[in-house]
Amino acid sequence: MSGPSRPWHATITVTTPRPEVADWLASALAPESSREVPRASASIGRAGPASLSVSIDAADAGAMRAALNTYLGWVELSLATVAASEPSNRRA
Repeated sequence: MSGPSRPWHATITVTTPRPEVADWLASALAPESSREVPRASASIGRAGPASLSVSIDAADAGAMRAALNTYLGWVELSLATVAASEPSNRRA
């Protein structure tokens, strides 16, 4: 990480029902984690075959809160989309 010091750090670990869901979620979040944001940065990694981690570094509490809210929202939306697309959840 380059630039100013970012003393705030958090890691979100998400366990998914299947490894392919973790793959898809990592792919969905990757473009967002590569964006340049002035006060926060994030990286996506694998925590296991069906798990991934989102590591966030932020310059201050406000930036950390915003980044956590953003990534948690994207994770929730992505997993809800996967759940809604499951064959058992489709209406005939």
